[in-house]
Amino acid sequence: MKKVNVFAPASIANLGCGFDIMGLALDEVGDVLEMSVRDGDGLTIVNRSGVPLPEDPEQNVITPVIRKFMELTGNRAQVDVVIREKIFPGSGIGSSSASSAAAAFGINELFGAPLSEEEVVLCAMEGENLASGGYHADNAAPAVMGGIVLIRGYEPLDLIKLPVPGDFYCAVLHPHLVVSTKEARSILPPKVDMHAAVAQWGNVGGLVAGLYSGNIGLVGRSMRDAIAEPYRKGFIPGFDELREKVLQSGSLAMNIAGSGPSVFALADRREKARKAGEIFEQHFAARGIDYHSYVVKVSNRGARLIAY
Repeated sequence: MKKVNVFAPASIANLGCGFDIMGLALDEVGDVLEMSVRDGDGLTIVNRSGVPLPEDPEQNVITPVIRKFMELTGNRAQVDVVIREKIFPGSGIGSSSASSAAAAFGINELFGAPLSEEEVVLCAMEGENLASGGYHADNAAPAVMGGIVLIRGYEPLDLIKLPVPGDFYCAVLHPHLVVSTKEARSILPPKVDMHAAVAQWGNVGGLVAGLYSGNIGLVGRSMRDAIAEPYRKGFIPGFDELREKVLQSGSLAMNIAGSGPSVFALADRREKARKAGEIFEQHFAARGIDYHSYVVKVSNRGARLIAY
C-alpha cells in the first residue's frame, strides 16, 4: 500500500474582472487529505474533518476526480481517502476546488505522476463540475498550481501562471451566510450589455499588464467587475458601503470572492490587509452575522505533499 498526505490551498476566483478565467491561491488555509492505494478497484471516502459533507460518495467532489484520473491513465486500484481538514462548503474561497485539487494531485503522486500539471487541473475540474454544474478552472487551477492563474481558454484548456509582484496579502472574510455557486450563477443575466463587456475586457487587460509590469496601482484599479458583481452583491449586506471603507483604509481593491458570500481585499502590505480585515469584522459583527476571517499572503505554492 502506498500512502500520501496532501494539502491544497484555498483560492479566490474571478479577482473582480476575471469571471471564470482568473484566480489566486491563498497561503496557510486549505484542505488536507490522507490518500492511499492498494490492490482492488473501488473508492472509499471517510470524513474526519468535523465539517459536514455528503455521506453519499457520488455527491463528494473527490469521486469524479479519481474516476477521471483512472480514465486518463488506464489504472485500476482501491483508493482510500480520509478528509483530515476541510474548508467549510459555500465559503467562497474554493471549498470544492481545494478537495478536488488535493485529490487530483494526490492520486497523480501515488501513481508516479504520469499526468502533466494541466491534466491534473483537468481532473480537478471534474469535482468543480459536480459542485457547480460547470467545468471551470478559476479555483481549481490556482489550487493545483499556486500563484495567480489566467485561463486563456477552455477548448482546449490553456493555463498561464501570472507573476505575483512583491508581497501581496489578502484579507478574506467568510460570513456565515451560505450562497451556493449554482444559486450565484443562476441570477446572472444570459446576455451581457456591450458597455459592461468593454469595461470588463479593459480591466482584464489592465490586470494582466499590471501583474507583468509590477504596476501595483494598475492592478488595483483593474480589479473591478462590471458583469457579475452588480447582481451578486445583493447577497452581501452593505457591500458598497463596506468597499468604500476598505479602499479608504489603503487596500488596492475589494471584491466578492468567487460567487460569494465571502469578500476579500488585496493589499501590498500585511498591515493594510490587517486593517481591511478589521473593517470586515466590524461590518459583519454590527449586523449580527457570524464569520471566519483570515489575513494571509497570496501563495505561489499550490497542491503539495505534507507531513501530517
